[in-house]
Amino acid sequence: MNSNLRTGDTVVVIAGKDKGKQGKIIASNAETHRVTVAGVNVVKKHRKPRSQTDKGGIKSEEAPIDVSNVLIVCPSCGKPTRIGHMLDSNGKKHRMCKKCNKTMDGEVRAKTVKQTKESAKTEVKETKETAKTSAKPAQKVQKAEKAPQKAKNTSVATKAKVDTNAVKRKTPQAKQAAK
Repeated sequence: MNSNLRTGDTVVVIAGKDKGKQGKIIASNAETHRVTVAGVNVVKKHRKPRSQTDKGGIKSEEAPIDVSNVLIVCPSCGKPTRIGHMLDSNGKKHRMCKKCNKTMDGEVRAKTVKQTKESAKTEVKETKETAKTSAKPAQKVQKAEKAPQKAKNTSVATKAKVDTNAVKRKTPQAKQAAK
């Protein structure tokens, strides 16, 4: 059975303990006919720590629910609906809303996704450029200040510390230097 629901679709739960809740599909599995919806069917898992950095405890996570328990929400009319199919002029198959007869994943939806990605890229480029122009003079000043400090750190006192550390380790070279 081919599921008509895809990752990223907004769905509403029509049966079960979370009836009436809406959320986006996080993951879908066509073989088992199940989808994982954000904020729906949240279960608690008792996790054992697997390493010293990993903390165990009780973790909440979404569990999959059956595809038959959700209805897709049409992006055009905003109502929960069944999915129909239609062919466009190129012979390509599209999903359509049974209530308003508009396509759910047509060219309009693809264009808006592309536009949002492009606008996000331009915003990132602009912020990087402004950060570079404002940070360059400050970096040069910091580098000039750090150079004399490095010369101070390589003093005789630090060399003496290195020698005492070598004696503590009892290397052959350190023993000869100590005699």
